[in-house]
Amino acid sequence: MTTEFKVIGTKPIRPDVIDKVMGRAIFAPDIMISGLLHGKILRSPYAHARILSIDTSAAEALPGVYAVITSKDLPQTPADNAELKYSRDNFLAGEKVLYEGHPIAAVAADSIHTAEDAIKLIRINYEILTPIMDMREAMKENSPKLHENIRLKSLGQDNGRPGNISLHVQHILGDPEKGFAEADEIVDREFTTTMVHQGYLEAQSSTVLWNPDGNLTVWTTTQGAFSVQSEISRILDISLSKIRVIPTEVGGAFGSKLRIYIEPVVVLLSKFANRPVKITMTQSEVLKATGPTPGTIMRVKMGAKRNGKITSATAELYFEAGAFPGSTAGGSPRLIFTEYDIPNGQVDAFEVLVNKTHVGAYRAPGDVQVTYSMEQVVDELAQKVNMDPIDFRLINVAHEGSISISGTIHKKIGAQQVLEAVKNHPHYKSPLKEANMGRGVAFGYWPNNGRDSSCIINVNSDGSVTLVTGSVDLSGTRLTIAMQAAEVLGISVDQVKSSVGDTSSIGYTGSSGGSRTTFATGLAAIQAAKDVINQMSIRAASLLNVPVSEITFERGFFTTSTSSSAKLSFSELAGKLNQTGGPITGKGNVSPSSWGAGFACHIADVEVDPETGKVSILRYTAIQDVGKAVHPTLVEGQMQGAVVQGIGWALWEGLFYDTQGRMLNSNRLDYKIATFVDIPHIETELIEVPSPFHPFGVRGVAEPAFVPPTATIANAVADALGKRIYSLPMTPEKILRTMDVID
Repeated sequence: MTTEFKVIGTKPIRPDVIDKVMGRAIFAPDIMISGLLHGKILRSPYAHARILSIDTSAAEALPGVYAVITSKDLPQTPADNAELKYSRDNFLAGEKVLYEGHPIAAVAADSIHTAEDAIKLIRINYEILTPIMDMREAMKENSPKLHENIRLKSLGQDNGRPGNISLHVQHILGDPEKGFAEADEIVDREFTTTMVHQGYLEAQSSTVLWNPDGNLTVWTTTQGAFSVQSEISRILDISLSKIRVIPTEVGGAFGSKLRIYIEPVVVLLSKFANRPVKITMTQSEVLKATGPTPGTIMRVKMGAKRNGKITSATAELYFEAGAFPGSTAGGSPRLIFTEYDIPNGQVDAFEVLVNKTHVGAYRAPGDVQVTYSMEQVVDELAQKVNMDPIDFRLINVAHEGSISISGTIHKKIGAQQVLEAVKNHPHYKSPLKEANMGRGVAFGYWPNNGRDSSCIINVNSDGSVTLVTGSVDLSGTRLTIAMQAAEVLGISVDQVKSSVGDTSSIGYTGSSGGSRTTFATGLAAIQAAKDVINQMSIRAASLLNVPVSEITFERGFFTTSTSSSAKLSFSELAGKLNQTGGPITGKGNVSPSSWGAGFACHIADVEVDPETGKVSILRYTAIQDVGKAVHPTLVEGQMQGAVVQGIGWALWEGLFYDTQGRMLNSNRLDYKIATFVDIPHIETELIEVPSPFHPFGVRGVAEPAFVPPTATIANAVADALGKRIYSLPMTPEKILRTMDVID
């Protein structure tokens, strides 16, 4: 593998930074079209109720109203397609509303104020039902059912039993009971977490223009234009060929904008109004009716010998799905314990329906919760066998060839190198000076992802190139993809004009998520750049009057094997394309089946105020195997941003409801996220163990960095208190109760 790079590893300025700093970048709420109407959605005030009737006549009669829609305007769903019915019901409720904020009807009007007045005129007759807000209650056999037709799908089979448990997944390795019998020490603990919102500041917004010819254009904030296109097609029975999706800049996503919430509604409003329509959600709507990460109940049991070797591990995981099936319960069993080489284990995961908004992805979906529980048990085991917590992890760390409980076989990984870097870091070796201070560590893993990506590169006569991909830029990937193309082409990154295409201008590309973009779309860009070089080599051969087999390309120059003086630079040859056959376009289409996993270990020092329960983060260090840092500053930023979000999740964040299903903190004042006054300087150290599945060794970095923070802080708080808190967030109230300061 090449280790000397011209572009990879440098720190050029992001090309989008000026427009964003100057306010010129176009985000979804900025879209303005002649004749634009404004949409508004009527949402349920109840968490669980049957809809007996809807009267929209007064709203339709209001001057300035152009369209009013309800679920009757959706296509009819086949009786045997429950999944499609759930999807359509989440956009516009049919027979029942299932959470506070559930959409019921929508209007399009000539102003947002008229639209707001119109939805107040819609009359709905409800039969109020008992909401189920707690998973333990939802799982009881006599508990009210959210869906009468839900049957538990356990181990791939429908068991025919109705209820609110919709999925059971299981993984087994070896003999767990035999492993526990061999253990000298066993720790068995239960943990809980709440639903947590991703905390982005840009609300979901979408504008749709339905043309009279049946073609429609959608401008929207999303992590994947093609997923929006396919979902609109599926929900509304519209041909993909008639839907063009243009992704705008994204003001924060973190997994939340992988799913759509308003687009089909805006499409129908535009169709019936015969005008372009825009809907932008309010922050209250975002918190009540988009997809937070699931709340969980997790029981984790681990056993180890006195020499520190883990002999067995089991986990029982319960994930809230919200009002409809579909959560991280299916994937999370593949994530827990995967950092370690454990010979025996079993993981069971369950998905539970409750009267809350349908959950979604949040940066390393499901992994934060399971690691939060696992890494606290690991710390307790290390204490029981009287070992340093990093030494304990090093004894058990996964290596190349290790097989996890879920069957994951590790390829070349940097897990051990990360732990060794932590053990040798000055932060880990430094003493803690005061009482009420504590230090914690936690180790995290994320598998990363591949999936489909496309890229085209056009060569310009001045030696520059234009690069177009289908990957929405969430974190600077316009630049990191351009840097990979520039490395192959032997030109500077300033000569690469990188942009994000829409569904009509680029081949299918998977959504930007799973820490896949720099890796997978980077591979597409590398392939497209190589295609350019191959085509230009033919042109160089004709100009240099040699067979193409004698042309070599290196560091931006085409040379021949017969004459060292016969050469053409990339820019020189680009200027002669019109004389040698015309324009050149390189294409790259990839679907990688293998990719490199990422590992991270964090260190946190905290101080707990014994009078108020306030936790202050004194020092924080994040160490991570990044494969090869294409742009080190952007990598560090991803790591630091992940820590900031993790601090909020650990100490304050959560969606809280009363017994009737009303959200108690549905605004940005009451939903507290971490700010600059809450966090210290976050130190980073990049470990580079190149991935064998990428020519530059790239691994995804955004999500591995997000896995350890909650567990790291929980272990630090436990060290400071001498007692452990088993639920998130670790609010001052919980800390004071744990310290017996309050009852």
